[in-house]
Amino acid sequence: MKKQQATLADKRYLVPFVLLTSLFFLWGFAHAILDVMNKHFQELLSITKTHSAFIQATMYLGYFVMAIPAGLFITKYGYRRGVVFGLLLYGIGALLFIPGQYWLSFNFFLFSLFVIGCGLPFLETAANPYVTELGPRETAASRLNFAQSFNGLGCICAPLLAGLILFSEDGSMGSGNIAIPYAGMGIVVLLVAAVFSKVQLPEIKHEIEMDATGHQVGLWSHRLFVFGLIALFAYEVSEISINSFFINYVVDQGWMSARDASLALSFGGLSFFMVGRFLGSWIMRSVPAEKMLLGCAVGTVVTTSIVILNAGWLSLGALVCGYAFEAIMFPTIFALALRGLGNHTKRASSFLMMSPVGGVVGPLLMGYVADCTTIAWSFLVPWAGYVVVGLYAWKMVSVGKSSN
Repeated sequence: MKKQQATLADKRYLVPFVLLTSLFFLWGFAHAILDVMNKHFQELLSITKTHSAFIQATMYLGYFVMAIPAGLFITKYGYRRGVVFGLLLYGIGALLFIPGQYWLSFNFFLFSLFVIGCGLPFLETAANPYVTELGPRETAASRLNFAQSFNGLGCICAPLLAGLILFSEDGSMGSGNIAIPYAGMGIVVLLVAAVFSKVQLPEIKHEIEMDATGHQVGLWSHRLFVFGLIALFAYEVSEISINSFFINYVVDQGWMSARDASLALSFGGLSFFMVGRFLGSWIMRSVPAEKMLLGCAVGTVVTTSIVILNAGWLSLGALVCGYAFEAIMFPTIFALALRGLGNHTKRASSFLMMSPVGGVVGPLLMGYVADCTTIAWSFLVPWAGYVVVGLYAWKMVSVGKSSN
């Protein structure tokens, strides 16, 4: 008899699944618009690559500061209130770009991004683990990858919109009014917050995990979770670093203008990223998530190595293809790290959502290496992160084989 394919999500959770999936688009947009702002502020304020990297560093610092408070808040008040509170911070931070544009203060822009960065951990700490619970365990990674695919859609729209607003056709600055996309984003986010304040999301209960002696099992005794936390941090270092300097790399090589590079990031790299997540979600309904992760990790190490070799247009092709390989990494590592944690799930999720602090470390380190050497050599930073992800995937594959 042919084995029946596991469903992606339970029918009773269909509405919560759809609502939560919409959130992934919103924070994808918030992340990807930073990659255009990085180059924009270098030109507008005549600052170095290292200095402009504080754009990413400041917002992702918000993750590090608020991840644990977000977990505690969600544990006490539930998923829905956590989502609403996160959306409010996100919306307020976006609207702060209006006075920021008036004063044209880099430090005020950084403060606005920090407020957004404090709101996003509430969204992600609630949505990521919640989505993994809305169906069979064996399709948790596939389900999260599907929802995260809409994160990729937001990543495509952000540089496309911001690039058209901020850069003219000849590659120089266009209107330069960064408040326009952020004001629109803030209004949309606050409207979504109003919707979530009215809906009810069912809470999912977990039993307390006990060992053979009857004692409660602590979170940090799960070594695979700890390894998963390290791997997720390494992935964030790699992904955010590459996104931050994609436009710089393409422009410095003389291949295209900043405006065209922002379009290449949107239609090239981030389109591959979104397709990679949809395709990965479909493949993982029949292929174990850990094996898929291992194959993709090898792919990113190879493509990033070609970028480092600075092999002309071959390196550009490898840079774009790398987005397809890395697409499934965050949701897959996240789902694997939460596997079997039971009542520790919410708390574990808050620690996992501290991993975007890699967005503080990675771009600053990559910008420093680029200023000291070349932009091509700076890709050693994301290369090292992908190696760590590969080691984690190999360990998970080994554990899977030993348990069979």
